[in-house]
Amino acid sequence: MIFFITNALLILLGLVALGIQGWALADCLRTKTEDFERAYKRTKSFWALLTGGSALMGVLYIAGPGMGFSMLLNLAAVTAASVYLADVRPALAQVRRGGNRNQGPYGPW
Repeated sequence: MIFFITNALLILLGLVALGIQGWALADCLRTKTEDFERAYKRTKSFWALLTGGSALMGVLYIAGPGMGFSMLLNLAAVTAASVYLADVRPALAQVRRGGNRNQGPYGPW
């Protein structure tokens, strides 16, 4: 019974992680290459490979969930996708809006 609950919880967490990884990959692929340069972030190729590898790790984890090394790799992969969503995506959104990077979210004050 404990094994079933633990395994179900790991699969649920893996699905949440896969959602985050897929979101990061989809956002990266639909963003223009020039936007990455204008936001002073690494190249689109870099982030596409990083988020793509992250999503691949998420799929592999769901295909065969287990404790140990695969869980550690999936944790690293979801961390990479989260860095994209927390740091790169807001900078890209600001560039797409045409905003100045030196301004705060409410104006220049």
